[in-house]
Amino acid sequence: MTCQTYSLFVLSVIMIYFGSFGNSLSLAQLQNDIDQLKADFNSSHSDVADGGPIFTEKLINWTERNEKRIILSQIVSMYLEMLENTDKSKAHVKHIYEELYTLKNSLPDGLKKMKDLMDLAKLQMSDLKIQRKAVNELFSVLQKLVETSASLKRKRSQSQRRCNC
Repeated sequence: MTCQTYSLFVLSVIMIYFGSFGNSLSLAQLQNDIDQLKADFNSSHSDVADGGPIFTEKLINWTERNEKRIILSQIVSMYLEMLENTDKSKAHVKHIYEELYTLKNSLPDGLKKMKDLMDLAKLQMSDLKIQRKAVNELFSVLQKLVETSASLKRKRSQSQRRCNC
């Protein structure tokens, strides 16, 4: 499977994933539209497989529903960017673009979250001023962590009580 074909396959997966929640998507029509888009991009070309998949590999590491929605938001944005430069006078391109745009509006703004992660990765933890600030915030960070883990334990114990296994 070529890289472009794989990319379009991921687009299909995204549409199907959200179709199961959104009910507004006509998956059969989208599959036909995506098949036409594959033909437009000549996605059966042999070089598409070089380097492996570009999106599905990333999705493997994102397991929680909210996490997936963040990464899918980014992927949908990338598809919208790709389709921005295509001929939207073609009905299938226009339909896919409109569906992706609708999906994008139903997703959280992953760009802000991604920027936060990138900003954290850029922090110079060897800088004394950064270290001082970090130490100053340590207790608050640990409190947030404890709150989060306590909330997860509560959810787990509630679901265990409901189960009559």
